[in-house]
Amino acid sequence: MTAPILITGGAQRLGLAIAENFISKNQPVIITYRSKKPSLDALKEKGAQLIHADFATNAGIDAFIARLKSTTTTLRGIVHNASDWDKESPESDNATLFSRMMNVHANAPYQINLACQAMLENDNNFADIIHMTDFVQEKGSKKHIAYAASKAALHNLTLSFSHLLAPKVKVNSIAPALIMFNEWDDDEYRKRAVKKSLLETCPGAQEAVKAVNYLFDSDYVTGQVLHLNGGRHLK
Repeated sequence: MTAPILITGGAQRLGLAIAENFISKNQPVIITYRSKKPSLDALKEKGAQLIHADFATNAGIDAFIARLKSTTTTLRGIVHNASDWDKESPESDNATLFSRMMNVHANAPYQINLACQAMLENDNNFADIIHMTDFVQEKGSKKHIAYAASKAALHNLTLSFSHLLAPKVKVNSIAPALIMFNEWDDDEYRKRAVKKSLLETCPGAQEAVKAVNYLFDSDYVTGQVLHLNGGRHLK
């Protein structure tokens, strides 16, 4: 029986596209979701296993790990895509904000990777972990300071886990800049946004799907960051 791939935050946007990609290849998937989304029923009909998870607290992370271990004994891979997007403001509780960003983007992948080590090493072939990080992990962000710091922490986890889990498990990051717009983004914003990269385009979720497929298919890539930014770092 083919071991499943765990995709956190797989009910929308990049996570949904990645999940549908694997399902189309008859690859079993386990998808986490934080809130009910219209896509969940269709994913379930296609055979995806769904697990509700809230990674904002240690209790939520622990509850998910227990549920996962009761669901499967092996994993082909993990795509850590679950994310929260928030920024500092005069009204925000910054300590709580920082804790939440770190829990969702760093603490949850950290604990899940450690808890799932034996499940990943059960497979006879390579297993994979992919951390979905962000362009801001190296540049920083004056508007999303806690978010950027948590993504930088996730990048560092890629380096550490690639050491720890070799040679059975390949561990890499994908660091997107602008990949897809929100449906409410107006034309003026879209025109300004695409000008931030050399290629002046917003490629859509399939760009992340292609990157995930490349890393899962590779036999000689680990501890790396695959940058999806259209040359934005050169602007």
